[in-house]
Amino acid sequence: MRGISTLLCLAVAGMLQGCNGARAPLEYQAVASEPYTLAAGDRVRVIVFGQDTLSNSFAVDSSGQIAMPLIGLVPARGRTTADLAREIEARLRAGYVREPRVSVDIEAYRPFFVLGEVTTSGQYPYVNGMTVETAVAIAGGYTPRAARDYAELTRTQGDRTFTVNAPMNQPVRPGDTILVRERFF
Repeated sequence: MRGISTLLCLAVAGMLQGCNGARAPLEYQAVASEPYTLAAGDRVRVIVFGQDTLSNSFAVDSSGQIAMPLIGLVPARGRTTADLAREIEARLRAGYVREPRVSVDIEAYRPFFVLGEVTTSGQYPYVNGMTVETAVAIAGGYTPRAARDYAELTRTQGDRTFTVNAPMNQPVRPGDTILVRERFF
């Protein structure tokens, strides 16, 4: 009887170990591998070749648009920089510039957020190549009660929002929210 209860305890422990966030759902993995799309808080540099008065830096506003001279508001939310460049070219071609050539680059990414058992929770500027671990370091490190093996990572892509238990080497993207939980013991 004692051997069966020990075996049962080991089986339950093994199942719980599988829940530690090492694997993300397939839907989340697909979102994580998609190209970066713009959202409110991003800042882009638009260069219209040969048209210095149209070239400038523009912030994506809370409605997901940028305001450009001549063509007005251009939807940017959910678009890649290449998509946005094509849209600006099409609008300029429709009566403003004969053969526009446009380049769009990201000048500054939207911030990411760190919450929970870290020294200083808050909003921080995104740095390329970040992982959950480097994000925690930027937030001042762990508190003594923090779970240090994983964190909850929430990411929104388009109209989908996913929250997963992410390992510490999980890449972070602009706009992500990282929640470091309290450890059990």
